[in-house]
Amino acid sequence: MAVPVEEAVAALATFSLEDDQPDIQGLAVTLIGGRSTTESAIDYEDVPAYQLSLAEDTVAITQLDTLISEGRDLVAVLYSYRSCVKALPQLPESMKQNQGDLYLETYQVLDIEIGRLRGMQRWQAAAATRLAGDMHKFSRFDKSIKGPTVTHMWGMVRLLDVLLQLDHLKNAKASIPNDFSWYKRTFTQISAQWPDTDGMREELDDLQIFLSTRWTILLNLQAEIYRVSVVEDVLQVLILFCLELLESDRVLLYSERHTLLRVLPVLVILAMSGEKEGESFLKKIKLSRLVRVFRREYLIVHHIPTIRSQHDEYCLRFAAAVNELQAVKVAKDADEVESTQVKENMYLVIVEGFQLLSEWTGRVWEQCAWKFSRPAKDATPFDPERSKDVTDYEKVVRCNYSAAERKATVEITSYIKGLGTMMERVDTLIADAIWEVLHAQVQEFVQNKLATMLRTTFKKKKDLARILTDMRIIAADWMGNSSEYNAGHVSKLREEGVGVPVTFRSRPAAPTAAQLHCLQFLIHELVSGGTPKKMGGFFSGSEIDIPHADMRQLENFFNKLAFFPHILDYRATLADLTDLGFLWFREFYLETSRVIQFPIECSLPWMLVEYVIESQETGLLESVLMPFDIYNDAADQALRTLKQRFLYDEIEAEVDLCFDQLVFKLSEIIFTYYKTQASSKMLDISFLEVVENQEKYQVFPKRFDSLFRMRRVKLLGRTIDLAFLFGQRMNKIFRENLDFLFERFEAHDLCSIVDLQRMVDILSRTHELLSEHINMDPFPLMMGEMGETISLMSFSGRIATQVFAELQNDFFPNFILCTTTQRFIRSAKSCQQPVRRPTPPNADPSFLCGTPDLNVAHGNVGDLHSNFFGLPHMFAVVKLLGSRSLPWLVRALLDFLSQKISVMEPRIQEMRDSMPKAIAIPSHDWGVEGCLRNFSEQLQWAGSYDGLLDMLQGLKEIGSLIFWMSLLDTVMRQTETVHFMQVVPWLGVVPNKDGQLQQLLADDNYSPLVSLFKQATEEVLSHPGCLNNAAFVSMAKQAEVADILYMNNLQTGSILDYTLAYLGAILARVRDKWDAPSKTGLIEITSSREYYRIYSGIQFFDLQQVHSQNPGEGVSFQECFGDAVAWGGCTILYLLGQELRFELLDFTYHVLSVAESDTLPSSLSYIESRAKGISSYSLEVTAFLDNAKKARRLNSHVFSLLRARAPHEDKLASMITQTGSVVHRIKYPITPSFYLTLAKQ
Repeated sequence: MAVPVEEAVAALATFSLEDDQPDIQGLAVTLIGGRSTTESAIDYEDVPAYQLSLAEDTVAITQLDTLISEGRDLVAVLYSYRSCVKALPQLPESMKQNQGDLYLETYQVLDIEIGRLRGMQRWQAAAATRLAGDMHKFSRFDKSIKGPTVTHMWGMVRLLDVLLQLDHLKNAKASIPNDFSWYKRTFTQISAQWPDTDGMREELDDLQIFLSTRWTILLNLQAEIYRVSVVEDVLQVLILFCLELLESDRVLLYSERHTLLRVLPVLVILAMSGEKEGESFLKKIKLSRLVRVFRREYLIVHHIPTIRSQHDEYCLRFAAAVNELQAVKVAKDADEVESTQVKENMYLVIVEGFQLLSEWTGRVWEQCAWKFSRPAKDATPFDPERSKDVTDYEKVVRCNYSAAERKATVEITSYIKGLGTMMERVDTLIADAIWEVLHAQVQEFVQNKLATMLRTTFKKKKDLARILTDMRIIAADWMGNSSEYNAGHVSKLREEGVGVPVTFRSRPAAPTAAQLHCLQFLIHELVSGGTPKKMGGFFSGSEIDIPHADMRQLENFFNKLAFFPHILDYRATLADLTDLGFLWFREFYLETSRVIQFPIECSLPWMLVEYVIESQETGLLESVLMPFDIYNDAADQALRTLKQRFLYDEIEAEVDLCFDQLVFKLSEIIFTYYKTQASSKMLDISFLEVVENQEKYQVFPKRFDSLFRMRRVKLLGRTIDLAFLFGQRMNKIFRENLDFLFERFEAHDLCSIVDLQRMVDILSRTHELLSEHINMDPFPLMMGEMGETISLMSFSGRIATQVFAELQNDFFPNFILCTTTQRFIRSAKSCQQPVRRPTPPNADPSFLCGTPDLNVAHGNVGDLHSNFFGLPHMFAVVKLLGSRSLPWLVRALLDFLSQKISVMEPRIQEMRDSMPKAIAIPSHDWGVEGCLRNFSEQLQWAGSYDGLLDMLQGLKEIGSLIFWMSLLDTVMRQTETVHFMQVVPWLGVVPNKDGQLQQLLADDNYSPLVSLFKQATEEVLSHPGCLNNAAFVSMAKQAEVADILYMNNLQTGSILDYTLAYLGAILARVRDKWDAPSKTGLIEITSSREYYRIYSGIQFFDLQQVHSQNPGEGVSFQECFGDAVAWGGCTILYLLGQELRFELLDFTYHVLSVAESDTLPSSLSYIESRAKGISSYSLEVTAFLDNAKKARRLNSHVFSLLRARAPHEDKLASMITQTGSVVHRIKYPITPSFYLTLAKQ
């Protein structure tokens, strides 16, 4: 069924093509669509149709405009002129024979540029003759020659301004005489064979004089002006014309005001150079009036408070006027009077906006000129390594703007560009209203006010009445009037219309440029009488007898006419008023500094951007793109005004570099801000409560939202997605930060993994905050890429590899275990093995916590975990490695364990070979000291073994690995418990009576998860409007797969159990050597060479060394090896099934048994020592007994844990009863739980 066209159009009207991009950039459209949509006519082709006396003047104005256009092209050529000689090649000595060809090629290249200079010479002569001719014509005392009109005077002033600019540029361009010298030299070389070159030589001599003489153009003009007659009167009129325009508000564009300011001093000099008027000139025109025009405060910083208030107030009025106009247009029955008032108010607001833009742009012009005329005295080079010299351009720009002046310049640039954008967006909305207002003002003046003047003031003045009648004929619109106007009804209308205002219908029909020109001419002729020689001004000095009220009406309308052309050419006027491209151009200083181009640090637009970035003021961040519109203006001038592609290329190159720097620096600032915010939020609340200065840890908000929404930044005719560039840069910064953190971790020991985890958490929180505004890669993806865990060939991640390397090279060899605290600490320095690590990377505050204060705060927290390794570190290991890298690490550690057993196997064999054939166990009658001496003599083989330290180191590393696995198992069980609590409600898993898990299924024999998805799928499929049935069916099947996967992963194994089982399997290879049973079936008490006997001797020797210090080392055995030796040794003998034999026949346990029997109240030694009041043992024996008790408690703790995790109920064990019989298959009693033996987290 086809949709009706009306409904389709109505539906399209509901769509909005607008987005939420803020207006924080200037117009930036001139390079795309041009400056204006209409072109103001300058030839006034329709003027002859009015049959007025100004036809001849219009032709003269057209000729002036043609000369001005040609002169501006020459100004563009001369301003952008670069030396050609510098680009010419220099022939080496071997090619001197080709010198003639080089001269010919050089001549052909330079002849093009010299031809332009010849054209400039001819043009300036023609322009001076034309300007002098106009002045001579208007200086005659001929009543038939009317004085110059306002438009004609503007033409004369503009032509004089072009001549002045050409003369200044000719004087400033030192490259032009240099190129001409080369041209003349080459001409001399190649013209030797040419016939008749005398004329060319004379022409070159004239051109050389013209180029080498300063102020040639103005001197030529002065000679032309005073050649025939005296023109001081015309010059004085032009001076008054300039003064009146500068003192009044009739100049809307500041470029025109700037023209007047440039020309006025030249006019004064020309007027004072006359023979008879030079002395009396200052009497006719007061000097104070001239000084007052130029005496102003040129620094913007002194005006910025006023400008700021003007901007805020005007924005409110403009928005209110636009809203009222929109309401009037939408209203169907709007009152005509109210509608007219709203449109007139809109017109006045537009005029006020143009005036404000003109004033603000003028402030920028004046400050720039002020800075150029007063370079900085104390200037330092921005890069002393590159150059120690400071160029003139640096003195007037880079070193000449203080921070306050840069801020003020940024603000006023933002106001100009922002206001211009705001006014440009309502162009189509206000166009009809503005045209109606212009039409109404013209018709009100010509149909009502002029009619009143004709009936009253000019009733008997036929000459003046003729002028008023001509004005009505030219501009009156009688189509909307109830009376029809023609020549026969003029008298009748005058009689009938006395006192009755004419009503007319307002139409959006604006007057043409010719009509405005004619009205200005007629009003000027009416007031001045056609003569220019009145010194009081056009209106105040008029000799025509016109009442004051009528004179004010004529003056007001005359002033309005000056605005009408600019209002009609709305977009062109806006582009002109907001044009700040002059802030970039620096051709004069390139000429004087003799450089190709200046660095961006010396460019004023980039200086403003850099100030906004470095100051980081919240109110200026949204204006960071405004200075880039200066580049748009400069590029537009380079292409449209100067017509030089190389200038555009230089601008484009600088913009590319500056915009890259902008994205780079802004991204760093944004990243640092959100990194600081994340770091601040992750500080402990209790810390913030007790800290004194909390403000340094707080993050104050900054307005980056507007920058995040900039997806269409217009720059040099291109549209750039700034948000996308931010996302790209952030992806790179996050990856660089992760790489920095990993490098930092790789340069420290394993204890820094808690700090790494904290930094990664902060970075992840930063990513979470930034992801709300910018599209970035997921953080797990970045983590996987930088951690090298996502490729198909990545079996181990970067962190896992580093953790294993640290465990293997530093942690197991150099850390000792403290069972009481469940922590590893670094052993004494003399016991450590050297470890080589890379140099830590330079710490960038933004890559840590954002600010130095937050770095210190989080660094103090990290220092709490930097000197030990415990459960917090293990949690960090589990979280960082994840389920992908953790299995690889466990497997690598088990291989390391197997390697250590293989290394220890020959050493055990060597110690077995060094053991005596029998080691007798002394009876209790020997006493404690006797037993100690006996064992010390019999166990010399253990202390004298050369590889004892390596043997102890191996046992320590094995014990450290086992305890490390126990910590990992604890953390994994806690993590899996949390995961279990989250999953089981969806799987329907509950414990049964026996404590085992069982799954309760729903009525449809599915888990709650599968049942929920199946019911939802059935409901959706039953609806007739379902468009994608397969997607919902697939969703239900995926729920079944997830149910199976999670059910299989609920009851996972224990890492510690697997480690012990793996170690038992490894020991099975050496069981025949380390656990050789007696051939008689009885336990060998004195001649056993099993592993437990070797470890018993090592333990006895170690306990003797615990209280003493190793010679030459100054550290004790405990400081070197800790408790890990007991964990390693006891675990091996337990898995070999030698635990009971060890506890029964251990040398240390025997000494303790003797000591315990001596301390019984019934023992003789105990009674004698108590009677004497002294201790029965020496200090050394007492220390040995204390250490032996600690060792027995530690061994008992290790055995209890092993019984809980690896019970031996089904393994053979031998025991001798009191009767001497052998008992097999002894079942151990109930052992304590493993979890009760571990420290709480």
